[in-house]
Amino acid sequence: MMMPHHALEVLLTRSARPAELRAATRSIPLAANHDATRLMALCPGKTARRAAHRLRRRLGEHLPVDVITTHYPDTHGQVLLNVSVPPATRAVLGRTAEQAGQTPEQVLERALHQELTQYDREETERLSRAVNHLLIGTTPARLLTAVGHALTRFPGAVPW
Repeated sequence: MMMPHHALEVLLTRSARPAELRAATRSIPLAANHDATRLMALCPGKTARRAAHRLRRRLGEHLPVDVITTHYPDTHGQVLLNVSVPPATRAVLGRTAEQAGQTPEQVLERALHQELTQYDREETERLSRAVNHLLIGTTPARLLTAVGHALTRFPGAVPW
């Protein structure tokens, strides 16, 4: 039976140098973006977690890996984050988790979820203020028409 492959995205702390990229691609095939700060890889593993761990081990000696994520959400809509935490931060995270009766992963997940929720709320409020400001000088129908025209002129702006 073949082991499944997982699409993983690697975010680097800085642009990879050409020599670093060549050395890393000897270990595993990679596709880099235009400035070599993000990479894509297909990595074998029984689970996405194992595949990300394997990828970090293989690339860690060649590249400044910051975060590895699954490129596609799982069946629950979740994206796996593989983050390397410095020892001092790991110790603080461990103490916080122990006090909360949770694992460090759960504490980190909760904190990240809270930050993303706050960001989403702030972004929604910002956009709502901007739309309300635009509606002062026009009608909703004209604003909607203008948005439609703007989206059709910029193909990358349409999310579908």
